[in-house]
Amino acid sequence: MAENIKGLLKAHEGLEREVYLDIENSSMVPKKVVDAMIPYFNQRAYGNPTLTHKPGWEAFETIMESSQKIATFLGCKTREEVNFTPGETEANNLALMGTAFSMKDKGKKIVVSEIEPLSVLHVVDLLQKHGFTVLKVPVDSEGFINLEKLKGSVDKETILVSLSAVNHEIGTIEPVKEALAIVKDRNSETIFHTDASDAYGKNPFNAQDSNVDLATISSNKILGPRGIGALYVKEGITVQRILEGQIGTQKLWPGIENTPLIVGFAKASELAFSNFEDNMNHMRRLRDKLIDGTIEKISDVRLNGPKSDKRAADNVNISFLKCEGEALTIELSLNGVYVSSGSACTRRLLQPSHVLVAIGRKFVEAHGSILMKVTRYHTEEDIEYVLEAIAKAVQRIRGIVGSMKVE
Repeated sequence: MAENIKGLLKAHEGLEREVYLDIENSSMVPKKVVDAMIPYFNQRAYGNPTLTHKPGWEAFETIMESSQKIATFLGCKTREEVNFTPGETEANNLALMGTAFSMKDKGKKIVVSEIEPLSVLHVVDLLQKHGFTVLKVPVDSEGFINLEKLKGSVDKETILVSLSAVNHEIGTIEPVKEALAIVKDRNSETIFHTDASDAYGKNPFNAQDSNVDLATISSNKILGPRGIGALYVKEGITVQRILEGQIGTQKLWPGIENTPLIVGFAKASELAFSNFEDNMNHMRRLRDKLIDGTIEKISDVRLNGPKSDKRAADNVNISFLKCEGEALTIELSLNGVYVSSGSACTRRLLQPSHVLVAIGRKFVEAHGSILMKVTRYHTEEDIEYVLEAIAKAVQRIRGIVGSMKVE
């Protein structure tokens, strides 16, 4: 395996251009973010923020300042509503399990959409084994939740509803406000959670404006460092800790806070929200150029998810018939274009994306999909290069498939 990887890496030497579009799974961290973090590793605020000495006090102040920055961008009422976790997965686990455990005396019914990220779906599957009832609401062919089905799913026993603000794979901007109004009308005590990781910093989202009770956000989704995320917990909402240990400044997540990563998260947020409208419009132009160019240049393709303003500004997900997604990602990589096939959680399992299956894609269509996400740093020239690379890669793969003889 190691020798194969070395060979593949060697094959990438001397590339004309490299365009990284796998932002869903990981990303580069801008120099300004890295520079903001470096001093907090060994120069200042390197202490435990709960201890009474200068490095500890510096760390405490730094975390409070970073919390305030993120709270402002997220639209929180106070900085105490921001609870740092090691990432999106942990924040979703805390939101769902913490709510289930704290609300179990009021009911044991949980409702989610069937296209939630696996860090939501796997958690509710686990809770189901512990006596909770879980209903997964279907979506239409573009990924929008069926609001009538949602209405019929919520009753007096429903303690929690979880619906992502933006779907992580196909970019569907869900009607969170409408869904929340339906849920609260059916049961005002039901807690409403949204995974806003693909909305925060890239698409319009405001915690107070949306009126959600809980919201997950993630640093790496906005080109910040990996290993840090946060759960917004609306003032007055109770969530039970799901881990035990030394309690620091974060009452819901024990352990010593990672000050450099928190600083990086705050700096990445600052950059993401600087010229927010211009950045979003830039990404939309590149998104549409990539979608329209692919459909124009290549036959037998399917756009997964909605178009235009109903779609996240950065998201492109396309299925290529007569192509296998993994083969396409490898072929594109050899030409300096880095994408993913399906979500990071499932790509090693050789099974189709649950999101694409839920919107009605056949297995062969789902297996032939690639996911790309643009950023404010990408250029028109990058997209033109990607379009040429995709056309060549698809032609080559389809040529190989077409030449195969079935005995």
